[in-house]
Amino acid sequence: MSELRRETRVVHHPQPPVEGGRPIAVPLYQTSGFAFDDPAVFADGMGRPDGAFVYGRLSNPTVRSLEQAVSGLEGGAAAIATASGMGAINTVLLALLGPGDHVIAQRALYGGTAGALTELTARFGVQVTYVAEDDPEAMRAAIGPRTRLLYLETIANPTTQVADLPAMCAVAREAGVLTVVDNTFASPLLCRPLEHGADVVVHSSTKYLSGHADVLGGVAVFATDELYRRVWAFAVELGATADPFAAWLTLRGMQTLHLRMERHCHNTRTLATRLDGHPAVTVVHWPGLPSHPSHALAVRLLPDFGGVFSFDLAGGRAAGERFMAAVRLALLAPSLGGVETLVMHPATTSHRMLSAEELARQGIGEGTVRVAVGVEHVEDLWADLAQALAVATA
Repeated sequence: MSELRRETRVVHHPQPPVEGGRPIAVPLYQTSGFAFDDPAVFADGMGRPDGAFVYGRLSNPTVRSLEQAVSGLEGGAAAIATASGMGAINTVLLALLGPGDHVIAQRALYGGTAGALTELTARFGVQVTYVAEDDPEAMRAAIGPRTRLLYLETIANPTTQVADLPAMCAVAREAGVLTVVDNTFASPLLCRPLEHGADVVVHSSTKYLSGHADVLGGVAVFATDELYRRVWAFAVELGATADPFAAWLTLRGMQTLHLRMERHCHNTRTLATRLDGHPAVTVVHWPGLPSHPSHALAVRLLPDFGGVFSFDLAGGRAAGERFMAAVRLALLAPSLGGVETLVMHPATTSHRMLSAEELARQGIGEGTVRVAVGVEHVEDLWADLAQALAVATA
């Protein structure tokens, strides 16, 4: 199906082999293991990712369908599905890094990723250098003899800077450094980082891929089979394995991904544009706005600009607390990518583990509010945000 457009591929998923007619929906194989008549086949399946299905920690037909579906969307060679987005991120980091290695990461990162890198430094002496996501020369200057990995986010959480993937990946490749890109905010419909030179793409499939706030999951997609097998050998020992039912729910959600992303982006454009210049708001962070520092790069790399934005309230933390307490339709909740609109305060939730200095480095203020825009009618959403802003500035 390589010739099919992504909007078609999200509807038609790879199917496990079955005899007779093919089921329309991918079957749920809710089993921990499989029984064998041939001991040689049993033994062979324990040792490689493309052998017989043996044990759920190693492989499962439903999980394999999800891996193949996301790999196909991203244009990868293969994928590993995990129990959460952080499961995918930590699987990749731990598989590819050793004590004393060096990582170059962009300054604006999801808090969980920043926390994982800090933990790697404390436990294993992994050194981390932070650079701007669109500064290949700064990255080139940071490369040293132990540099093993460059870590980027297509659209950063929560201030939505866009990484210059072609330029940054090119510098990494010249130096023999692997590039890992978190593509959660963009989804494979807005960006395919492997096409820009990345080696690994990670997703929290909890978000846009599943799309209904009812499943936890993650996935890592690899540009080459060699890299996939290298990480798979570690992943099965780590045990951050996707559950078949979670994989099945994600496949079910993915079939409407293209429809949902269109609505997410449309609603976000309307809300971000209306908030830009609002007297209660000092700045809106969304790359679709001409005022955003990543706008020109985003126009070049992305067909649309995503369903998450953030904004800074003039009244600081107190105004942010009043705003979040006042929303009625939007939900005060973590995560993103579901059909409901969610709001949160990054400094005290998703990025709570960062120091004041680290928050400032990422551009997150005390009055920063993140909005993960859902698929409700945009005028209902605007009415809710407008009344909450009135309360916040009263």
